[in-house]
Amino acid sequence: MKLRLLAVVVLISAAGCQAAAPSTPAPPTYELPPRPVRPDETALKVPPVKNGDTEFTLLGLAAGLPNITGSHAEMLPKGQYVRLRLVVTNTGTSSVLFDAKRQLLVDDQGATHAPDEQAMLIKRQPAQFDLGHGVRVEFDLYWDIAKDRKPAALKAFGGPTITDMKNLNGTDIKL
Repeated sequence: MKLRLLAVVVLISAAGCQAAAPSTPAPPTYELPPRPVRPDETALKVPPVKNGDTEFTLLGLAAGLPNITGSHAEMLPKGQYVRLRLVVTNTGTSSVLFDAKRQLLVDDQGATHAPDEQAMLIKRQPAQFDLGHGVRVEFDLYWDIAKDRKPAALKAFGGPTITDMKNLNGTDIKL
């Protein structure tokens, strides 16, 4: 009896002492220098979200902007300007035609808003571009929404893929 008990204790101890399987080391990462958040902006801590072959990383949000000023014009909003700083990355194997004009701001009452064309032009932000394999682009989106509304989410559209040629549904990313 004692011998059996000793054998069980030895087996349990041996099982507990076995070395854990070696873990896979994390892949190396780029060391990007930190940049200060713009004075009118709040840094966002939202994990990256994919829509098709496009990954969206939301960096910063500014709401209640009273005007837009560029190199050639200043414009007042009908309500308030909202600016979202984001990074889009193509994680697929072929190019994606990225359309910034399709990215919709969802407000706190569930209404969706297309980017404001004039604000985008004044701030010289891209409207549409070819996002090549592994390419990462950082830029701003601008919307003009009612003063009494608050930005709640981005309805993101990554662009057509081989498996979803129309990309009609998009992906909601809470702000």
